[in-house]
Amino acid sequence: MKQYLFTSESVTEGHPDKICDQISDAVLDEYLRQDPNARVACEVTITKGIINIMGEITSTVYVDTAQVARDVVLDIGYDDSRFGFDGNTCGVITSIGKQSNDIAQGVNQSLESKNSIMENEMELGAGDQGMMFGYACKETPELMPLPITLSHKLARKLTEVRKEGVLPYLGPDGKSQVTVEYKDDLPVRIDTVIVSSQHSADVNMDRLRNDIIEYVIKSTIPPVLLTKDTRIYINPTGKFVNGGPQADSGLTGRKIIVDTYGGYAKHGGGAFSGKDPTKVDRSATYAARWVAKNVVAANLADKCEIQLAYAIGVARPVSVNIDTYGTNTVQEEIIIDAINQVFDLRPSTIIRQFNLRRPIYRMIASYGHFGRSDLDLPWEKEDRVKELKDRIAEYEVIV
Repeated sequence: MKQYLFTSESVTEGHPDKICDQISDAVLDEYLRQDPNARVACEVTITKGIINIMGEITSTVYVDTAQVARDVVLDIGYDDSRFGFDGNTCGVITSIGKQSNDIAQGVNQSLESKNSIMENEMELGAGDQGMMFGYACKETPELMPLPITLSHKLARKLTEVRKEGVLPYLGPDGKSQVTVEYKDDLPVRIDTVIVSSQHSADVNMDRLRNDIIEYVIKSTIPPVLLTKDTRIYINPTGKFVNGGPQADSGLTGRKIIVDTYGGYAKHGGGAFSGKDPTKVDRSATYAARWVAKNVVAANLADKCEIQLAYAIGVARPVSVNIDTYGTNTVQEEIIIDAINQVFDLRPSTIIRQFNLRRPIYRMIASYGHFGRSDLDLPWEKEDRVKELKDRIAEYEVIV
């Protein structure tokens, strides 16, 4: 019997890196709200008392990015000096230019469109080269790995009990981590749970530990997964008063494993936040999750990891590959052929399919971009299952 442990982590919306992701996506949202065709690549850094907004933005509208940043910080809960950062008084520096014309010429019209003899064939080219991964498995109802699913739920609960006043002494910054024990590739129990939360200086540590176990862990993790041998660590270093940007600098795109599958599947390396959907780092990774989820939902495999790769200025992927880790019920070559027939993975089509030119991004900048049962995200739909099955059935008839 194969037995092993696997660990994933998440962070709350008050973590310095996540603050930056949310500001970047809030800026993107505000541009898309006024100009759906805006080209946005916005990155943020944050440290003691200062937010720095930078990037390349091409649009027909003006957005007060400094005010957007302040609104995000205040909404998270940094609204006075109690936790070391205040959105009302912090400094905001902006350094924003326009998208390079050399890049824009490839994005505005794909290589295929330029070579087409039909004048009305205009489609976007990929905004950059690169590879993107999508993943799905049968470990949870969301078809996500269990460790990252539970880590996100713990982080969200930590924020929920703070904002709802259940544990009002908690601060915005926090982390969660879950280690799952597997036997024969099936999750059987939780080995370790770690929750660290910023808190006010006057709280008793025993109270904090007991409250987090009661109101965060026990209300989130199914009791059947918690055993007498499960280790639980709450603020294992002790006090966590000094947190957020006061204690650590933050940067957009530094939590890409938290954003995806918790390290359970591969990552192409590209971040999501602050990028408009012409950037395939974002849109094609969403599409890859969509494909993988439909493959698993169609019972073609219990696990599916898909890799897409693009060339800048070219619309169609240069490669499509899958790995089902030996769980496939149909030959992988046949599954790939069915994917290529059922899914159109050109950027223009992905953007239309998911309606990506709308302001939806800040709400997914925290607690994961995938497996969000609390949101109706188009790349989470299992709407191509029948088509995949039909294609497989047609192939089997031909053979």
